[in-house]
Amino acid sequence: MRTANNWKDYELLDCSDGERLERWGDILLIRPDPQILWSTPKHHPGWKQAHARYHRSKTGGGQWETYKKIPDVWQIGYGDLRFNLKPMGFKHTGLFPEQAVNWDWMSNKIRAADRPVRVLNLFGYTGAATLACVAAGAHVTHVDASKGMVAWGRENAADSGLADRPMRWLVDDCLKFVQREQRRGNTYDAILMDPPSYGRGPGGEVWKLEEQIYTLVSETAKLLSDDPLFFIINSYTTGLSPSVMGYLLGSLVPQGASVTADEIGLPVTASGLVLPCGATAIWSR
Repeated sequence: MRTANNWKDYELLDCSDGERLERWGDILLIRPDPQILWSTPKHHPGWKQAHARYHRSKTGGGQWETYKKIPDVWQIGYGDLRFNLKPMGFKHTGLFPEQAVNWDWMSNKIRAADRPVRVLNLFGYTGAATLACVAAGAHVTHVDASKGMVAWGRENAADSGLADRPMRWLVDDCLKFVQREQRRGNTYDAILMDPPSYGRGPGGEVWKLEEQIYTLVSETAKLLSDDPLFFIINSYTTGLSPSVMGYLLGSLVPQGASVTADEIGLPVTASGLVLPCGATAIWSR
């Protein structure tokens, strides 16, 4: 497992009874996590000091219960990058901290290339990976179907002092954008994607990752340049194992490179163990 262990402003303090106890800067949050199947003693004092807890509803969604006053928006940093956070519906805060292990890997890969690198970030969310790549010297095209998420990413870029770097922020359907880029003849040296497990498009169309992933990856692979650097797929879909994603990349992306696939995770302060938080498959040269 690859572990995001370079955080200072974020910490997974403990996990038990289907919940995480997390420190986001100075804010302590308790959030549900269905894969936490153990019921270990909650000795960490943070369980009784949390600012808020997210309660999942049996009918879908849920709501936050606030114990202490929380700012409408607050920031945490990762190196020189700054991220704006806020409690959102469906338990989110606007950042997936386990992805820091991938931000570091991509940054190192881009710097080591010692050449101009064009990156395409699909399903880019609030832009953390985009900012990591830009800070490493890449030109990034960021695509997400949510206007609000793209605006949030722009705010993160400005607060990180990167607003003037070479970035394109696009609100668009990712697959349709990829197909238009093919017709325009545009290519990229590096591609990353973090597609949702399930969702609905603007016309009510249903998105299920297991049914769409092959088409998405095969179409996107056509945008790789003649000298590609990497192709990354992230997934939080239970039925889509790292090995399956690795096989997809190995079969659809040009040969002559290595493919790795593994879980990514966060260290748990209370236990010293690592909580798995998703999976990443990487094709790289």
